[in-house]
Amino acid sequence: MKESFRCTKCNSSDVLKISGSKWNMHQQIPLKKSGLKNATLNRYICVDCGYLSKSNVHISVLFLVFSACTPRTHHADEHAGAEGLPNIVFILADDMGYGDLGCYNADSRIKTPNIDGLAKAGMRFTDAHAPAAVCVPSRYALLTGRYPFRNDRSYANGVVANDQATIASVLKAAGYRTAVIGKWHLGIVGEKNPAAGQDLQGGPLDHGFDDFFGMPASLDIPPYYYIRNRRPVELPTDSIVAREGTAPAPGKRKIQGPFYRAGRIAPSFKHESVLTQFSAAAVDYIADGDQRDSDPFFLYLPLPAPHTPWLPEAAFRGTSGAGDYGDYTTQVDDVVGSVLAALERLEIEQQTIVIFSSDNGPVWYPEDVARYGHSSTFPLAGMKGDALEGGHRMPFIVKWPGQVSAGVVDDDLFCFTDVLATFAELVNQPVGAYAGEDSQSALSRWKGEPSPNTRKNLVVKSSKGAFAFRKGDWKLILAKGSGGFTDGYDPEWADKNPFEGQLYHLKEDIGERQNLYGTRPDKVEELRRELESITGTTVKF
Repeated sequence: MKESFRCTKCNSSDVLKISGSKWNMHQQIPLKKSGLKNATLNRYICVDCGYLSKSNVHISVLFLVFSACTPRTHHADEHAGAEGLPNIVFILADDMGYGDLGCYNADSRIKTPNIDGLAKAGMRFTDAHAPAAVCVPSRYALLTGRYPFRNDRSYANGVVANDQATIASVLKAAGYRTAVIGKWHLGIVGEKNPAAGQDLQGGPLDHGFDDFFGMPASLDIPPYYYIRNRRPVELPTDSIVAREGTAPAPGKRKIQGPFYRAGRIAPSFKHESVLTQFSAAAVDYIADGDQRDSDPFFLYLPLPAPHTPWLPEAAFRGTSGAGDYGDYTTQVDDVVGSVLAALERLEIEQQTIVIFSSDNGPVWYPEDVARYGHSSTFPLAGMKGDALEGGHRMPFIVKWPGQVSAGVVDDDLFCFTDVLATFAELVNQPVGAYAGEDSQSALSRWKGEPSPNTRKNLVVKSSKGAFAFRKGDWKLILAKGSGGFTDGYDPEWADKNPFEGQLYHLKEDIGERQNLYGTRPDKVEELRRELESITGTTVKF
């Protein structure tokens, strides 16, 4: 029922009273459980901003996440595990560009001090790639260690097969507690039409994760609702009209700004508060040692931002020089800061690997560069969806105190698929032939040791299915155009290429401006044949 209590964050009086333990919202908790005395715990969820308050004390934690009581203090060795295995936190941004971070682009108009600090304290990769330039296949590759072109499962049935090894299942087999908080976007059976009392199948709990709190897809794709493990927290019984987006110029697609699609929505779901709630849930999970005892934990935190809708909270508006997109990216940096602060507060940062990356490139047009003086993909060409570097070359940062030296820059080739083999070597778990066959361990590289497994080639697919293939510094694109969003932005882009494909030498031309396809047919044929040997099929332009 409604209470005459005001939210301690936004001062709204539109709040709901809830009382309860971690999983039962109707059970009262003695406050001695949370370190307080002689009282019972009442909690209030704000309908306007989504924050949860306890009595008159502000707690930035949503009632439907992992812990409803103040966590006890833990010592570092309680989280490190019996065998001293490190905790792992993997933060994945959504549609963030290579040039958005200050540690990659000194001229960035966006403030990212926490991520920049992460790079200063760890290793920054300059040639790391998603093997796809859009969300679903990129995330598939990250979790499974397989190139997405090998997978033919439909989204409706779940992109990841139930018997497929994942980074979570590998770590779980080594004794880790595993959780994902945020945007899943790999398909959950029935996610489009969830029913009351229905257990949703094919989601994170079927792929090695013990806990899940998040949303099924992007923040601009209906239906809009949260899932806790296998159940919708609240069914999407209401409807919401589409929100008009913006375009960089007249006649262009309006897929920037506050854009989201019409569809069904849960009554209390608010687009503006999702990023904040995932941040709070992540901090809460890190602190919630009662659920893990002495086991190490793996937290996969795929954020829904700065993907559209660009809806930065009021505190972040105007904090960048790149409009709402830049402000939303600054808020992502704040989430990273909250996670790092939680690890430090609990004195477990020395026992925790923190990884930061993005799933693919941004939607950022030439007009945006001109308007704001900010290049989201600097110094790369292209954007999200493209076979060009801006679509799939990603920021990738690893901080691991005592193992990864501070301030190191790694310029060698790295792919998202390599995370699985790296984790498997870290925890001494075997990986079968069907599990992560495109994965190469980078553990020795992370530690600064001689690496026998430095990646020699890379296969990427664009949003339109165009292959790009790397071998050393050479890159072949089997398309006249970008194969992605740039083609849609400039329909004549491909017509400007007199050849049927593209060939670039990235060491000399990282911006992919000089197409050597017509002058090096020998290199074109060499790369094409090697690509065919990997894919096992004839590749065509």
